[in-house]
Parts: sequence; C-alpha cells; structure tokens
Amino acid sequence: MSGGDKAPRVVEDLFGIVQILSDGTIVRGDEAVLRQKATYPDVPGVQWKDVVYHAVHGLRARVYRPASSPPLAGSSSKLPVLVYFHGGGYCIGSYAQPPFHSFCLRAAAELPAVVLSVQYRLAPEHRLPAAIEDGAYFLTWLHGQAGGGADPWLAESADFARTFISGVSAGANLAHHVTVQLASAQLAVNLVRVVGYVLLSAFFGSAERTAAETEPPADVSLTVDMSDQLWHMSLPVGATRDHPVANPFGPDSPSLTAVDLPPALVVVPGSDVLRDHVRGYAARLTEMGKTVEVVEFAGEQHGFYVLQPFGEAADELMRVLRRFVYEGHSA
Repeated sequence: MSGGDKAPRVVEDLFGIVQILSDGTIVRGDEAVLRQKATYPDVPGVQWKDVVYHAVHGLRARVYRPASSPPLAGSSSKLPVLVYFHGGGYCIGSYAQPPFHSFCLRAAAELPAVVLSVQYRLAPEHRLPAAIEDGAYFLTWLHGQAGGGADPWLAESADFARTFISGVSAGANLAHHVTVQLASAQLAVNLVRVVGYVLLSAFFGSAERTAAETEPPADVSLTVDMSDQLWHMSLPVGATRDHPVANPFGPDSPSLTAVDLPPALVVVPGSDVLRDHVRGYAARLTEMGKTVEVVEFAGEQHGFYVLQPFGEAADELMRVLRRFVYEGHSA
C-alpha cells in the first residue's frame, strides 16, 4: 500500500446510523438511538409469530391474530386481512420495531383483523424499486396461501376476500404502488381480493416544492431536508423526486385514470411537511372518479401514531380504521 492511499471516507450520513462510504460500502448503526424513550405496553389477547415469505432474500412477515374474537354482526366467521408496510423513508425501520409492532397488536385486537406486517429490503443497499418488488412478491405469496397452502393461522382466521393494503410513510408509498399493480392486473393474485387500501402519513415527493415544504409547520417530526435525503438515498442513483415512485403524478408516471383502484382511506397529519403532497394525491384520485376518504388530524405530526402508539390521536385513528374496514367508506 502506497503512502498516498487513504481510508474510505463518509460521503453521505443519515442520522448517524446509515453511512455511505467513498468506496461504496454501507455502514449501519443501531436505530434504537432514534426512538423516543417510551414503554410499549402489551396488548392482551393477541397471538403473533414470524413466517418467511421470501427465502432467497430472507424476508419475513409477522402474523397477528386475536386469540379469540367473535365475528361482528353480519360478518363471516373469519377476519379481514390487513397487510401493513412499516415506515422509515425506505432506508430505515423494521417490521419488528416496537412502535410498528404495537400498532399491529392494536389493529389485530381492536378492528379485529388478521394483520400481516411485512419486512422488505432497504436502501441504499437495495435501491428502489426493490422494496416495491418485495411488496408485490408478498402479495403473490399471500395468493399462494389463499390457494390452499396456508399457514394454519391464516387457514383458520383469514378472509382473503376482504384484504386491505396499508402502510405508514414509506410503507404508505409502497402500499400505493402495490395496489396499483394489483388494480392494473400486473399481479395475478385473484384469490386475494383487495377491497381497500389505507395510506397513513404517506411519503410522496416532487421536484417542485409545495407550500408546506416552503413554509413548514413548527416542530415537525420529519423535516424537508430529512425527506430530501431519504429520497436521495433510496431512489435510483441520479433520479429526482419526480421519479414515479416518489411522485405518482410526475411527468414520467403512468396514468391512473383507467386503473380500477379500490376505495382508499388517506390520513393526513396537519403538521406534516408532506401534507400538501398527500392532499394532492387524494384530490387527483377524486378528480378521476376514484373512491377516496380523507381524514385529517389537525396538529398531528408525520407518523404521529408511531411516535405515540397509545395516544389519543392513535385511539381515534384506530376507530377510523375500524369503520373503514367494517362499515364501508362513507363518512
């Protein structure tokens, strides 16, 4: 080694826990340092376990179901299925982290439902659309389960004809793209009937700034700079925020006019720098004649129920979600 050789240097640093070095190496730290010091009480009466859905990539899903839950009046003996993708800007996060785990426990108990929390590959090691490919693969796996190869819990409890796709932040972005693939018949999963999708604090972007990005609300949990960096580290190298993954209505995005999307529930936190993107998403779909319910949480931050999974706003969100799943999509 010559004296001029230097050790790789950090060229990009995300919160001190994901670093890209000058030689292309990715270094990861402990994400626990980002989480608030909080306790996450258990939710009694819910069973859960992990299953492998993609052996090649080593990807898992966590299955939740009520240990004993009588069906609601007028419903079948089996429970609706809620597919859930965690958040983290496509770069961080895990289906097993306490805030996401707590939400799934609550959803399983309080809706009630069979909840499937899905692991997917993260950027920058696996840049987009890798995560979306994993989400689509999971739905293909779920189709196989519905076809008779079901895990015993799914065979006993899951009504595959009442499946909802959901996610928070990047997980909501992922939920949108997977739902579009299903609705446009890019995925052949006819044994899984998706009857609605739910976007919570959706992670969208565009090259053009919105009003909320130009003049952000006070004390936001996600800043414009953080959002920009997450997109920069997760999108294909050289892509802008008008890439179709970030901006569903960008210049290169396929038209959704003819896509028969299922009804959508779009949750908008009022103190979120991305709120205008989310409102715009719902408005564009409404203009196309899609069924969209928008619920705004005034004063709440991006991912509010992740920040406080047992707070009052999280309680209200659970009531909204329960109504959407069991009572249809009217206000």
